[in-house]
Amino acid sequence: MRKYKEEYCRSFQATMKIGNYFLGYRTPRTIVGPGSVLRLPEDIKKYNVHHVLFVSDEKIMELGLPNGLLKALEEAGIKYTIFSNIQPNPTDDNVEEGYRLFHENMCDGIIAFGGGSPMDCAKGIAAKNAHPNKKVSQLQGILKVHKKIVPFWAVPTTAGTGSETTLAAVITEAKTHHKASINDPAIIPICAVLDPELTVGLPPFVTATTGMDALCHAVESYTNWTYCTDLEKEYSKKAVKLIYENLYTAYQDGSNLEARQRMQEAAFYAGRSFTRGCVGYVHAIGHTLGGLYNIPHGLAMSVILPHVLRKYGPKVYKRLAELADVCGIEGKTKAEKSIRFIEWIEEINEKMGLPKGFKEIKVEDIPQMIKWADAEANPLYPVPEIWYEEDFRELIEELKKAA
Repeated sequence: MRKYKEEYCRSFQATMKIGNYFLGYRTPRTIVGPGSVLRLPEDIKKYNVHHVLFVSDEKIMELGLPNGLLKALEEAGIKYTIFSNIQPNPTDDNVEEGYRLFHENMCDGIIAFGGGSPMDCAKGIAAKNAHPNKKVSQLQGILKVHKKIVPFWAVPTTAGTGSETTLAAVITEAKTHHKASINDPAIIPICAVLDPELTVGLPPFVTATTGMDALCHAVESYTNWTYCTDLEKEYSKKAVKLIYENLYTAYQDGSNLEARQRMQEAAFYAGRSFTRGCVGYVHAIGHTLGGLYNIPHGLAMSVILPHVLRKYGPKVYKRLAELADVCGIEGKTKAEKSIRFIEWIEEINEKMGLPKGFKEIKVEDIPQMIKWADAEANPLYPVPEIWYEEDFRELIEELKKAA
């Protein structure tokens, strides 16, 4: 049985590798620099868009972060409808409500403004608008949209999810708490605004967890390897180096615009890398924690990443050693460099006050977590090794004990 599962997964991935060359991956255009968000209305007008659905969340709206952009939209004569009733882990109900607003107000474009939650919800709304007669669950999976969406701009206010450049939108089913992704190049934004001024007010905890989320994207994509072209490999390396050099600075000094800008670039590169290269078991397990216990996605990634890399062992030594080289982490052998790279992840987590595990995990939930994680990862994710039920259980139990 074990042999058949591995053969099936690797055969599926070999086919996907070929199919990827026909999927039309693209990198969104970028508007970059302090204050660059105010140039967005000019770009929107090029697409003859007159009324946008402005997707954000309540906290961001309360902080007044979008006020400058909203004023600029008004001055440019572009109407907007605000939708901010979004859960931290956006649900299918959120998507349906956002689509209703989009339709009722006759919107012809979408702006996603915020972190991963507004981004994913906005993508879900765009996908739903392309297929109004389908449920959100029918759009989850691979290439279920496959239709042109309305013009869609992304304005990240964190530096982590990379959702401004990915083909994925993670949506939770409200009734079951099950997380699943809509995966389709059709939902990649046409343009991303990387304005570091929008991230200056981020609390240190959010800076830490979103930054580690970006690291997780880059590392998982690079260690997966199978689907990546040289472009994705290079993007992963750039992202890891930028995070190694700038994350702790941004965490300590949130007003450092250079570090903030570099972290936004890192998140963008990492997002573009994993949108083709895929993530792996860190995300598959992390999504179950978000769905069951509402644990923030970035926090889950931060904590799980070193545990999974250690479990992979020698299978990732070569690739982690290459990432260690990019960062200037020294070692006499590939194994030594790899272990020191993992130790750096653990050390920076500790310096930023992040936990080593999760006490929220309930023993009775573990079978469900295993089922969901296995279904998400296999056969799609080209992970360094194929895991079975006992592997998932061992990792999840380790996360509970480490808390």
